[in-house]
Amino acid sequence: MNSNFVKYLTTSDEDRKWGLYLNVSGSVNILPHNTYPSTNHPSEYFFDWKEGRVLNEFQINYITEGEGVLENQFGKFYLKKGSIFLTFPKVWHRYKPLAETGWTENFIGFDGAIARNIITSPTFSPKMPVFNFGIKEELLDTYLKIFDLIKKEKPGFQQIASGMIIKLFGYIISFEKQKGFSGRKIEQIIETIRFEIRKNPEQELNLTMLAKQHNVSYSYFRKMFKKYTGVSPGQYHLQLRIMRAKELLISTDKSIKEISYELGFQSIFYFSNLFKRKTGIAPSNFKKKNLME
Repeated sequence: MNSNFVKYLTTSDEDRKWGLYLNVSGSVNILPHNTYPSTNHPSEYFFDWKEGRVLNEFQINYITEGEGVLENQFGKFYLKKGSIFLTFPKVWHRYKPLAETGWTENFIGFDGAIARNIITSPTFSPKMPVFNFGIKEELLDTYLKIFDLIKKEKPGFQQIASGMIIKLFGYIISFEKQKGFSGRKIEQIIETIRFEIRKNPEQELNLTMLAKQHNVSYSYFRKMFKKYTGVSPGQYHLQLRIMRAKELLISTDKSIKEISYELGFQSIFYFSNLFKRKTGIAPSNFKKKNLME
């Protein structure tokens, strides 16, 4: 990402109705002791350090060289090589590279209903706008693909690029969840037990005993499992059993009673209530609906 470019984009009604659209994107290398930001910015993007600025869009910036600082109305944040940071609509902010290092800044400005829905995730907050993941190939590749789409502006590029932005946020959430796990024993324990659950979704597993076999308390294992996967071990197992029940309802002639017992549920009544609670439809209706289709 060495060649400088900045592109300001027009958006159609179709782009805006899509729910996520790009307004600006670029990659800029600021040499040490150079003026920042460039005076070439349009008025709605330009700012000076003293005044800062407020935008009507989100921006996601990835620093791939150098160091700098971000300030917003909630605090001051140090930026380094590998920092990715967000700015939010209606939130005052300013940022700049350190004079002695300069930086390479890769940025995307975007908005839309889908964008605003994604940003409601607790992972993303103007109070904690900076993530330090280092230089990640997945992030670099996504930025480069967005830049390529924007440079060519082929029909439908906005829609494809919007999917890349969603992918970018997916990576951020994934990398953030992985923090504190990489190289630690608990990660291997979670993966081992998760494989055991997936291998035997129909069995009534004693998760407390499984954790004990790996020399960890169940309470600690449960806490770390949920942090790692987003759900508790019990819910993870239950989701797999419901998925298996769906498969059996569609692909076999087995009765609901047979499926219930095959998957280790206490009774057909319990299974039916649980299935409806999790899927919004009774197993008998689910089977009829999918057979008709």
